[in-house]
Amino acid sequence: MGINWARVVLGGLAAGLVMNVSEAALHGGMLGADGVAHLKALGLPEAQQPWQLPALVAMTFVLGIASVWLYAAIRPRYGAGPRTALCAGLAVFVLAHLWSGVYLGAGFAGLITPKLAFLPVAWGLLEAPIGTLVGAWLYRE
Repeated sequence: MGINWARVVLGGLAAGLVMNVSEAALHGGMLGADGVAHLKALGLPEAQQPWQLPALVAMTFVLGIASVWLYAAIRPRYGAGPRTALCAGLAVFVLAHLWSGVYLGAGFAGLITPKLAFLPVAWGLLEAPIGTLVGAWLYRE
C-alpha cells in the first residue's frame, strides 16, 4: 500500500502547528529579550523584514509535513505507532535542529551567543519528536 498523501498533509499541518507554537514560545518568550539584546549589541535593527516571520512559519509547516512523510515512509519497515513516530521525529531533529545549531554555533562562533545557538537545539530535541508524534497520530494509510 502506498503513502496516503492527504493524511501526510493533514498530519503534517498538525505537526507544523505544534512546532510553530513551540517556536513562538521559544523565540518570543524564552529567547526574545536575548535576541533583541544581541541585535542591539551588533548594531542591527530590531525590526524584521515583513517577509521573514511568514517565511519561518511556512517553513515550519513544511518541516511538519516532511516529518509525517518520513513517518509514513518508514512505517512499513518499523511498524505503525509511537515508537516509529519518535524515530522519525529524532531524524528530523538531527537534520534540522542539530545541524543548524552546530552550524550557527561553530560557523558563527563569537558572532552569535551559545545560548542563542544551542538552546534551540535542546528545545528541538523535544519539539521535533512531539510534533511528529502528533502528526503521525493523524496519519492513516
